Amino acid sequence: MNKLIACCGLDCAICDIRQCPENPELAKRIAQWFKENIDEKAEPSWFHCSWCRGDRNNHWSADCWILQCCVDKKHLEYCSQCDEFPCEKLVAWSEENNKYQQAFQRLVDMKSQL
Repeated sequence: MNKLIACCGLDCAICDIRQCPENPELAKRIAQWFKENIDEKAEPSWFHCSWCRGDRNNHWSADCWILQCCVDKKHLEYCSQCDEFPCEKLVAWSEENNKYQQAFQRLVDMKSQL
């Protein structure tokens, strides 16, 4: 299994935010999008992440509800290892966009291999 699969099933190896420290142009583009859509104070230096099992101080979304449930509360590596998988909340999350759907399917596939 790819060691950069997040607990939610996202593939961190291809995540734009993880690539920002080595790709300043990408960081600038993402910061510009954030300035226009989310936070006018966004700076390229904001965009970095050490993934779910890395330094939580360097995690893009250290307050992620999935991370908190799976890793902090249940001490699991992946949601697919949970007795409650797939929970309603994770299913709803997976319906938000294509990347989340792919992540969810990755978890389903992982569960079938247990």
